[in-house]
Amino acid sequence: MTDPDCLLGFDIGSSFVKASVIRSATGELIASASSPDVEMQMISEQPGWAEQDPEIWWSNVVNAANILVGGKKVSPSSISAIGISYQMHGLVVIDKSHRVLRPSIIWCDSRATEIGKNAFEALGREYCLEHYLNSPGNFTASKLKWVKDNEPDLFRKIYKIMLPGDYIAMKMSGRVSTTVSGLSEGIIWDYQSEKPANELLDYFEVAQELLPKAHSCFEITGELSSAAAEELQLKAGIPIAYRAGDQPNNAFSLNVLNPGEIATTAGTSGVIYGVTDQKLSDSRSRVNPFVHVNHSPNQHRYGILLCINGTGILNSWMKRVLGTDSKISYAEMNDIALQAPIGSDSLVFIPFGNGSERILEDRNVTAGVSGINFNRHKLSHLLRSAQEGIVFSMNYGLQIMKEMGMEVQTVKAGHSNMFLSPLFRNAFVNTTGASLELYNTDGAQGAARGAGVGASIYQTTQDAFKGLKVIDHMEPDPDSQSAYSQAYHYWLESLYAKLKF
Repeated sequence: MTDPDCLLGFDIGSSFVKASVIRSATGELIASASSPDVEMQMISEQPGWAEQDPEIWWSNVVNAANILVGGKKVSPSSISAIGISYQMHGLVVIDKSHRVLRPSIIWCDSRATEIGKNAFEALGREYCLEHYLNSPGNFTASKLKWVKDNEPDLFRKIYKIMLPGDYIAMKMSGRVSTTVSGLSEGIIWDYQSEKPANELLDYFEVAQELLPKAHSCFEITGELSSAAAEELQLKAGIPIAYRAGDQPNNAFSLNVLNPGEIATTAGTSGVIYGVTDQKLSDSRSRVNPFVHVNHSPNQHRYGILLCINGTGILNSWMKRVLGTDSKISYAEMNDIALQAPIGSDSLVFIPFGNGSERILEDRNVTAGVSGINFNRHKLSHLLRSAQEGIVFSMNYGLQIMKEMGMEVQTVKAGHSNMFLSPLFRNAFVNTTGASLELYNTDGAQGAARGAGVGASIYQTTQDAFKGLKVIDHMEPDPDSQSAYSQAYHYWLESLYAKLKF
């Protein structure tokens, strides 16, 4: 059993829910659990659509908590605060009874792309980039407009809209709320007035009253209700003290809080996230600024995010489609991939097969493999080309960030997901030219640390990072850099051919 004053964090992904408990005094990981055993399924009734039932997230939150408590890994009386990290940009709509009205339209759903583009032009590019730092794009506000236009009877029943993490917080506390950072990720935040984006809501003919009250990320927004406590096997009254989207939270978990600091992750999607104190924007909205977790009116902090939708999901697709699902592990797939040379003997994998891609201006170009030679290429080449394709896509987005003025020298990542692969790490360092630091953390641990800040268990933000350690450090190798540079430019030619420019 654990001692008192532990912190519980949940990371609500689109594939899995993870729960972690850390000891607040030392930052030591006490226990963790993941649910379900196989990836949560997405509903895709039409090409480009992606939905999930929010109740599935909650049932896996309950299951993960029950594994920790029921397995005697954690005492219910030891938890002092709860933090939530969640998949970004999803739309959850509820009625006055807090019942979900339809499945959540999640982050990789592409149906609202044209709606966002039309709003960008109608409101004016200059206006949108000045006030929202983004095109309305394929984000939460545009998804809500799609519901209004296509499901008017359902739309009239909406009491409040939420993001996935807001829904989980509501299930825990019975209270409906959101965060300023959350509104920014939905493109519902005006950076000039520091208020919700009323002009965009008016253009979409959406009432501002549909928005919940917005809090900071580090704030107690409710306490665990008796009903939720019974389901989770925890004690009632525990404060829910932190909430953030998965990428701002990943940056927080790595102590990436100040201008010039960079975080990356490669789970279902691949992300590079850099912090700045400037209101930067990309004229084509290919990478996207959001309000960072530690932003305040007196200390501006914004996160510039580039996202590649098809990362870990490509790896799992390869495992499934190649028939290796029951035969070899991901670690064994990594070993097989290492048998092929850098550049995969000119076998090119374009990994854009999970919806429209922001770095390609919201084009849904789909994935592709080119250059296959039946006499030369083996499974190792295909597996390696997939990992290299992901890294090359991330580097393509990184160049856009550099054009905006972001400096990239050292990048921090948790030792998890695709960064467990030595090949992936090596390709990342030598393609981007950045140093890489790997840490003993993940999103659930970051959410637990955030809960400690929000509940004032930690007196300063830096107190939250006790126990955070670098477990590996990699520097670019000149010889490998040369080989990866050639492979990247060959990949780039294939991408341009696919994009027809």
